[in-house]
Amino acid sequence: MASWLSALSRTRQQFAQALTRLWTGGGTAGQTIAELEEQLLRADVPLRLVGELLPQLRHSAGRGGPATLAELRRLLREALGLPGDFAWAADRKPRSFLIVGVNGSGKTTTCAKLARQAAQAGCRVLLGAADTFRAAGADQLTWWAEHLHCDVVAGAPGADAAAVAYDALAAAQARGCDVVLIDTAGRMHTKAPLMRELQKVRNALAKRQPGAPEEVWLVLDATLGQNAIVQARQFHDAVPLTGAIIAKVDGSSKAGFIFAVTRELGVPIRFIGLGEGADDLAPFEAEKFVDALLGAEASVGVQP
Repeated sequence: MASWLSALSRTRQQFAQALTRLWTGGGTAGQTIAELEEQLLRADVPLRLVGELLPQLRHSAGRGGPATLAELRRLLREALGLPGDFAWAADRKPRSFLIVGVNGSGKTTTCAKLARQAAQAGCRVLLGAADTFRAAGADQLTWWAEHLHCDVVAGAPGADAAAVAYDALAAAQARGCDVVLIDTAGRMHTKAPLMRELQKVRNALAKRQPGAPEEVWLVLDATLGQNAIVQARQFHDAVPLTGAIIAKVDGSSKAGFIFAVTRELGVPIRFIGLGEGADDLAPFEAEKFVDALLGAEASVGVQP
């Protein structure tokens, strides 16, 4: 699996110099904090959060020395909050997951990686290929299902996506599956008709099994930075989200936007894509994220 440090290297470079000066005492406290403010904003850390962090760091620096790395680490970890425990196994079976997002965010590949995670947790998984807009969408997910040795229900190009989702859940019930992952077509968050179709998919699942889908997860492309939050709000309004997955972190210098997901949307981050490999989708851990963001090699994955 790709490491957290390597995946976040581009974002870390945005403010590494300012951070080094801050916790080693290079320059005046005011100068280094001003530098840090600029670099945090360049890394797409939300403006509101930056505004909250800086007074606390200035206060820390004013107590007789520069603000410390430990102080900044603590503040950033607190800003992410606690996502809560997640486990694939559940009393209710099958447990359905509706995976949504814009075009090109990486939903289909993410679905496959999630299926792998669920299977490794001992669950029987079914994939629902409800991406009927894209000609290769169903073929791509079917290939993944064969590779992962899991069941799949696919729709023909142009088929009704809601009907495919309904059939997938029905098949999961009949085959005794634990988890059904529904891959949906990428859609622009600004297109109201497409968002209404997504609601139709959700309603079809609820019709087949009251309360379904139990989870609605949005895949966000980390390379978009704060623009991804604009997308997320639109999806959240159309189909209330229960979680987010951050893809393509290794290709982004704007991973600071992740702080906005939980703070502004109130949605927990469940997984994060650290690389392109099949095993590079990792459960999100605030401690590892912050330590890798700060370049604290010695403390990555270690409790403070």
